[in-house]
Amino acid sequence: MLGFQPYETFQLLIETGGIERTNTLLVAACDAYARRGKPTATELDQFEALATRLFPAAGPQARVKGAAILGRADLLSPPLERLVVDHIGEDLGAFLETVPALSEETMLAIIARGDVGAAAILAGRDDLSNVALAKLFQMNSRKVYRALAANTAIVPRGAYLSALARSAQMDHIVAQELARRDDFDAALLAPAFFDLSDDDRIKVIQSFARRDTPPAPIKKTIEQISVANQELTRALMKLFSESRRPEVTRLLSQITGLDEVRCGQIAHDTTGASLFVILRAFGCSAYEGLKVLNNATSHDSDRSRALADFAGLFSSVPPDAMAYLMSAWRGEVNLLELNKPQYQPQPQARRRSQPVASQNPAVDQAVQSLERLGIKRAS
Repeated sequence: MLGFQPYETFQLLIETGGIERTNTLLVAACDAYARRGKPTATELDQFEALATRLFPAAGPQARVKGAAILGRADLLSPPLERLVVDHIGEDLGAFLETVPALSEETMLAIIARGDVGAAAILAGRDDLSNVALAKLFQMNSRKVYRALAANTAIVPRGAYLSALARSAQMDHIVAQELARRDDFDAALLAPAFFDLSDDDRIKVIQSFARRDTPPAPIKKTIEQISVANQELTRALMKLFSESRRPEVTRLLSQITGLDEVRCGQIAHDTTGASLFVILRAFGCSAYEGLKVLNNATSHDSDRSRALADFAGLFSSVPPDAMAYLMSAWRGEVNLLELNKPQYQPQPQARRRSQPVASQNPAVDQAVQSLERLGIKRAS
């Protein structure tokens, strides 16, 4: 290699010069290679043979220093990558984050170590091979799955989609990362609904717009009660207007079969997103539902926009879909069935992540009436 003595000279210096000279030679050789830029094939072979001899013979500190310098080189062969990975010590994470390219051989060797921290960094790279990706998905680590969920270079489909959806049910951070993605079906995040932000909850609901769903086990219960949904909405309006949310909790528990903890979350959800699911599942119209939401939601500056958004959802989200979402909360359905072609949403449902206001004049009039009612109450 240009700038070096013949390899035989270095080998003689290693064998006769002692550990200190070996340390010096290792650091100098790695520095010269890193400064060389892109080497020729012959230079790469020569340096690879030299480094393979120098690293084992050098002392621990020299190996760490040499590996750190070598990690900055423009071109590393798989054997040189392994020398860096094996000897760089605490700087391994920084190397894996910054190295422009990494061979599949090195990736698999790192994964095989079971080092969760290093594997999580690999899971965030955009040059993962299919084999390395499959190995990462086999790791039972939340840290790794969180990185995989955030990596937009990974297309969530097939077995990877199933694995991410299952992980989201157990880890709210995975669910939140997936909710940020436009290429992930937010309907699969239904079990993690209450771990998501307000906007992401709306995104989950919106993912059910204009979408057929498999039969929901809770549907029979709903059919028995829906004949009295006007009485239900009146009762909810009264309880919310009088701030009797504990009684709302008990009522919801009775009619939905959800546990009281979950119903308490719904009763105290001042955004109205989870309450919308209940109201729509029981077949409430926009006019009936908005009157309940008007009393249940917080009256802040975004209230008008929120009511308009819910009006749009009442128009586009089928009651059966919200019944299915409720069954998902109860753990009664296999959400991966939604991947079947017959349950895919119509393309227009994916144009916008936020619902649009209703174009129904009667619904718009109801929203305006509720706004005027709110203004009168505030005064």
